[in-house]
Amino acid sequence: MNGRVDYLVTEEEINLTRGPSGLGFNIVGGTDQQYVSNDSGIYVSRIKENGAAALDGRLQEGDKILSVNGQDLKNLLHQDAVDLFRNAGYAVSLRVQHRVQNGPIGHRGEGEPGGIPIAMVLLPVFALTMVAAWAFMRYRQQL
Repeated sequence: MNGRVDYLVTEEEINLTRGPSGLGFNIVGGTDQQYVSNDSGIYVSRIKENGAAALDGRLQEGDKILSVNGQDLKNLLHQDAVDLFRNAGYAVSLRVQHRVQNGPIGHRGEGEPGGIPIAMVLLPVFALTMVAAWAFMRYRQQL
């Protein structure tokens, strides 16, 4: 087994409607403050509770934002990216790259099963966690 980690990379278009707290997430990155080594891209650093992004549920911390309303985010200073988000309007379209760890890659002999991809396990676990958290919050409000 070589210990290398495999990532599943997907892209998604996410449309958000600006709420009272903006789009509901913070960003890091840019040509002047790289978040990932050798990558000046813009990444989601934090999802604000009850913000537009959290209520939508698809944008995740660590996602790379490729474009805002069709405008590419490559080679931007951090503040220029912030300004782009602030001036993006009420309805904002984000092109996002999700990167999900798919587990270590090891040598598999011929005929050996590959196992279940980690994403297939994590998605139901995440969904159950969210339902439990929601139920807990509802129960807590009734006390």
